[in-house]
Order: sequence, then structure tokens, then C-alpha cells
Amino acid sequence: MITHPFPPLYDENSEILILGSFPSVKSREMNFFYGHPQNRFWKVMSTILQEPLPVTVTEKKAMLLGHHIALFDVIRSCDIEGSSDSSIRNVQVNDLSDIIKTSRIGNRIYVNGNKARDLYMKYTLPQTGIPCITLPSTSPANAAFSVDRLVRIWGEKLDVGKALK
Repeated sequence: MITHPFPPLYDENSEILILGSFPSVKSREMNFFYGHPQNRFWKVMSTILQEPLPVTVTEKKAMLLGHHIALFDVIRSCDIEGSSDSSIRNVQVNDLSDIIKTSRIGNRIYVNGNKARDLYMKYTLPQTGIPCITLPSTSPANAAFSVDRLVRIWGEKLDVGKALK
């Protein structure tokens, strides 16, 4: 059983919550979200937000929080082989109630990929009652989606302009 090693990223101004499934090996090593260099999350977000590509954890936090975006994962602990979402077993989920209560997320919850969606629908939706919007995975395993296609779809669905008003 592996436990999620780092806290959620959010503050009282967060209006959008993006949930992944569980941190990859690289993310667990870096102690922050989307740590694998091949994951396209940071490239997609910096393009959508029209910000320079963040390199350090501090820059990544500042970029997202500056645009009222929160990050976390559905799973608190699980059995997993390496970083493979398909190997996830014995799931225990994160409690999102503090994030939702102490921020301005409302009903703007998004999930990064189908595995995060499936886990959210099964375990988290019954707790929150807030439907999620599924975004295509930024994982390099999702080769069917180019960075440009991810940027287009994520940009349309996130509609970050709403969060900035």
C-alpha cells in the first residue's frame, strides 16, 4: 500500500479543481504533481494560461494559484505497480471536503483522464454530490492526443476566463 506523499495545492481563491488518479513514481520522487518530464500537463496549462513554462515546483504552484486553479488526486492510498493506473487496487480516496469548503471551487471539478473519472464517479461523487468534467489525459501513454489537441480541448472545457472574472 502506497500513500499519497504530498498535500493538495489550493487556497481560498481556488475556483477550479483538477484531479488526477494517483501520483506517478516520478511525481512521488519529486513530491509534486505531474513530475514525469514526458507528462504534458505543465505544457498544456502554461499554453492555456499564456504563461511561461514553469520549471520549479515554486513556479508551478505560483502559476496555478495565480489563476485560481487547485490540484489534487482522487486516491489517498492504493496498491500500484510503478505508475500504471491499470494496476491500481485497494483504493482509499482523498477527502475533498476541506478543499471544497474553504475555496471557491463550487461545482468546477475536472478530472485528468478516464481512470481519474472512473475513480471519482465510483468513490468521490457519492461524497461530494458534484459531477466532474472529464479532460483527456496528459499522460504520455495517451499518444492519441497531441499537445495541440490537448490544449484545444482543455482550453475549451476549463474555460479559465470564467475563473479570472
